[in-house]
Amino acid sequence: MLIGAHVSIAGGLANAVERGVERESDAIQIFHQSSRAWRPNVYSDADVEEFRTALAASRIESVAIHAVYLINCASGEDEVRAKSLTALKNALELGDRIGAIGVVLHPGSQKGRDYDDSMRAVGDALREALAETDRCPILLEDTAGAGGTLGRDFDELARLIELGGAGERLGLCLDCCHMLATGFEVRRRAALAGVVDELGAKVGLGRLKALHVNDSKMPLGSNRDRHATLGDGEIGERGLRVFLSEPRFEGLPALLETGPDAGGPDLEQVRIAKRLRREGLANRRRRR
Repeated sequence: MLIGAHVSIAGGLANAVERGVERESDAIQIFHQSSRAWRPNVYSDADVEEFRTALAASRIESVAIHAVYLINCASGEDEVRAKSLTALKNALELGDRIGAIGVVLHPGSQKGRDYDDSMRAVGDALREALAETDRCPILLEDTAGAGGTLGRDFDELARLIELGGAGERLGLCLDCCHMLATGFEVRRRAALAGVVDELGAKVGLGRLKALHVNDSKMPLGSNRDRHATLGDGEIGERGLRVFLSEPRFEGLPALLETGPDAGGPDLEQVRIAKRLRREGLANRRRRR
C-alpha cells in the first residue's frame, strides 16, 4: 500500500513533490487548480518537466489529481455543465502530462433535477471528457449520500461507469469516511470483507485504483460528509487498522486528506496511517 497525503501546489507544481517527501509519502494527491474556483492554472512544459524530474528523484511512486469541487457533471444548467467539462478536461490533460494514475471526480449532484436525467448527464460528460483526452483515467469517488449526490453505493457507481462507456479509463476511488457515512460498515474485518465482495461483484475489483483515508466525525449511515483526523472519529484507530490492512487493497495509493489544520495532512498523520496499517497486518497474521 502506498500511503501518502493530499498536498498543496502553492508556489509551483514541483513544490507538491517536496511537500510529499516532507510527509514521508509514497503517494500524493494534488488539485490541478484552486479547488473552489473555475479559473484554470496554466503549466508550461518547463513546469511539468521540473515536476517529473523531482518526482523521479523522490520516494513517491504514485500521483493522483483531485478534480475541483465546483464540477457538477449532473447539472442541467448549461453554464455549469460547460465549465465542469472544461475543468475536467484540463485535469485529465495535466494528468497525461505528469503521469497521474487518474483524476478523482465527485460524480455530481441532482440539485433538484430528475434522477435518471442526472445520471445520464454524468454518463454523457464522462464520455465526452474521455473522448477528447488521451490516457489519464477518471476515478469516480463514492459519496456520503447527502441530498442528491450521485455515486452513493456500488449499484449507482456501476451504473455511472456503464453510462460513461464502461471503458478501461473509468475507475474508482473509495473514501472510508464516505463509505461509513453512506452505510457501509468498514470497521470490522468480516463486514469489510463483505463490502469488498460486493464491490467485486457489482463493479469489479480491477476498477479500484485508489483509496481516500479519512476518519469520520459522523456515525454509520449518517449520510453526512464530515472528515476527522485519523483516530479522532467514528472509524477510530481500531477501524482504520481493519481498513488499511484489507488484503484486496494491497498496492493501492491510500491518500490522506484531513489534517490537524487547513494545511491538510501533516507528517504525524501519515505516520499514524502507516503504523495502523502495520498493526492491522500484524493482527491478521496472529489470527491465521
